[in-house]
Amino acid sequence: MPNDLASRLEPIVAEAVKAAGFDLDSFEVQQAGRRQLVKVVVDGDDGVGLDEVASVSRAVSATLDENEHVLASAYTLEVTSPGLDRPLTLQRHWRRAKFRLVKVTPAEGAAFIGRVGHAGEKSARVLVDGEIRDVGYASLTKAVIEIEFKQPPAEDLKLLETDASALNAATTEPKEEPK
Repeated sequence: MPNDLASRLEPIVAEAVKAAGFDLDSFEVQQAGRRQLVKVVVDGDDGVGLDEVASVSRAVSATLDENEHVLASAYTLEVTSPGLDRPLTLQRHWRRAKFRLVKVTPAEGAAFIGRVGHAGEKSARVLVDGEIRDVGYASLTKAVIEIEFKQPPAEDLKLLETDASALNAATTEPKEEPK
């Protein structure tokens, strides 16, 4: 029942979250005694602050109240932002992690730590030991942000910016028409 309920509620909740200007990162409905526990994780390009979580919570609560026929029972709503330990699984996760250190565990080969650059549709550019690598999302077992307590080295940021500029130039240059 909760999985069926979650599948019916998710599009409704996703629309409310999107209208508030955020992305629905994950959605879950669990039975908690006589109540349903509705867990909503939201994210945005600039992160999500406490005031924004409260605003999204009010919007989602109003939406759930309007659709009480779907929920059909009392509920507890929990709205939060993703933690730093959330795995990077989607392009937007990688895009939002730009310039952050990540620990990458490929399906084959040893794990490594690198700094995220450009996040493309199928892969991200990662600076590892001074070299830029293309890391395909599909080839990973896991990738998570590493916590840093100091500013990233300026030379690393410059390398990643230069790489992103070169990628943009390569994809936006006009192609010559065959004669």
